[in-house]
Amino acid sequence: MTGSTRFLGSGHEPGPATTGLTGPVPDHLPGRLTVCLWDFSWYTRAAPGEPYRDLDEAFAQTVHRGYNAVRICAAPVLLFGDLGLDGLATDLPVEGLGTSPGYGSYGQGTRWYDAAGGYRLDLRARFLELVATARRHGVVVILASWEYQQSPAFAADPAWFEALHAVPLEERYAVLGRATSRMLEVLAEHGLADAVAFTEIHNEVDFSLLPALAGAGERAVEQVADEHPGQLVTASYGKPPHLDMAAASPTLQVAQFHVYAYGVLDALQQQIDIRGAGDEGFPNATLRGLLRQDAPSLAEYGRPAAWKLEATVVTDQMVYGYDWIDPRRWDGWLYAHYGEHRLAMQREITSRVVAVTAWARRRGVPTVIGEGWVGYTPRDGQFEEGPVGTDLAELGVATALEHGVWGMVLSSNAAPHHPMWADVAWQQRVTGEILRA
Repeated sequence: MTGSTRFLGSGHEPGPATTGLTGPVPDHLPGRLTVCLWDFSWYTRAAPGEPYRDLDEAFAQTVHRGYNAVRICAAPVLLFGDLGLDGLATDLPVEGLGTSPGYGSYGQGTRWYDAAGGYRLDLRARFLELVATARRHGVVVILASWEYQQSPAFAADPAWFEALHAVPLEERYAVLGRATSRMLEVLAEHGLADAVAFTEIHNEVDFSLLPALAGAGERAVEQVADEHPGQLVTASYGKPPHLDMAAASPTLQVAQFHVYAYGVLDALQQQIDIRGAGDEGFPNATLRGLLRQDAPSLAEYGRPAAWKLEATVVTDQMVYGYDWIDPRRWDGWLYAHYGEHRLAMQREITSRVVAVTAWARRRGVPTVIGEGWVGYTPRDGQFEEGPVGTDLAELGVATALEHGVWGMVLSSNAAPHHPMWADVAWQQRVTGEILRA
């Protein structure tokens, strides 16, 4: 057989080259987005002394760390919808999950839910102020809605939650679409349309109180895109269908996927049953071994109001567990068991990034990793902020850059309302690497 030509695998070479972005972006937008996840905290953490009280200062700190994009819940249904919520839109009473008699605020040990509230906002005016301030600082805004996932739980008045959930399931995307389109109209009327990077019809449609995106959700995305041809419109997935990317909607103008590798964190959560609700025997022995010595019983601590738990994705068990966990014991367990999950977590990050970028490149749309990389940990836990978490984050960023991702977070925990915000040097180094790419 010497001198013969072999054709093993001929025709099955890798697909399109991975050089350059997976799809084009408008000329007026940055070539790379360094995304800071402000979520709904820009209005739930705006009391005197809180990180978003002064939006100008919050943007100055964000730019100082190297970010050029913020991703927010713009609360479009509340602010621009047709559900009779105008009174709340201009006078929103903000509070957290409520107070346990004798034990302080529910959610005090959590991320995002540690908002105390106790103030009122003209949220519609504040939204316009945020976008205008962003543009003044050279920052673009990613607009989304968390309204069918979390946002209404931070209001003292249940009317927002009740109005949203009175909408029949099959009509919710239509409501979101109309509100989103009106939001973009208002921004254009104020000369702020060019400050928008892109718009999501909703955050994590697969983890929200919404039906599948196919059908009504896709029609809403297409409607908003048709009515605002200068804007990129999409929806985000909390867990991309990486094993069946053909299932991702072809209507998405931005492949905005979240890449979390829970791994060791998921192993711990399963052992302590912390994501359940009303489970008999909670807290179990493993969780009790991780709690602070002064932790009350679940019965003593109580639960947030039932409607607040309905309005969000966290459960009473997670609130109790995170509020009373000993962060050193929590982190100690994760570090002790990380070796068993290290390779799987690394492979999960890289394989998911490769899968979503390959899909986006074939579709010819830009890719954004709007959240990642480990998962939802207690506020005072340092696992994701420490050497393991930052190593995984840098792996995700490097893989994203290699495969043409347009925008990415450094970490979902790198924002003004998280302890990781204090690590200025790490954020500046990684954002610098992204922007130099």
